[in-house]
Amino acid sequence: MIKFLLDYSSGVPVYRQIIDQIRFGIASGQLKLGEQLPTVRALAVTLKVNLNTVSKAYKELEIKNILETQQGTGTFISSTKMAVPKKEREDKLKEICLQFSSVAFSYGFSLDEIMQELKHIETT
Repeated sequence: MIKFLLDYSSGVPVYRQIIDQIRFGIASGQLKLGEQLPTVRALAVTLKVNLNTVSKAYKELEIKNILETQQGTGTFISSTKMAVPKKEREDKLKEICLQFSSVAFSYGFSLDEIMQELKHIETT
């Protein structure tokens, strides 16, 4: 199971963040095909968001055949294989890098310090 991280200052709607995190969780292998997701209510309580927000995310993923809901049993990752398109992966990486660099630079780190730490992380 993935740990959902919401960023309320990003300007991206919360339901869209949930969708993106589930899709990338599947594509990265963190979420396995057939794995059960938390109920709408449980995820809403965990994330401290409205039930309708989680429901909207799950419904959109069901329409795209990424999730399957079985009455009385729960919501599961569909058996349909999913790959994130190259352009979407590149856009997501750019977004992550912009957010990361903005925070790092605000703390006064230089580009060289950041690069050195990233290389260190890569080797551990």
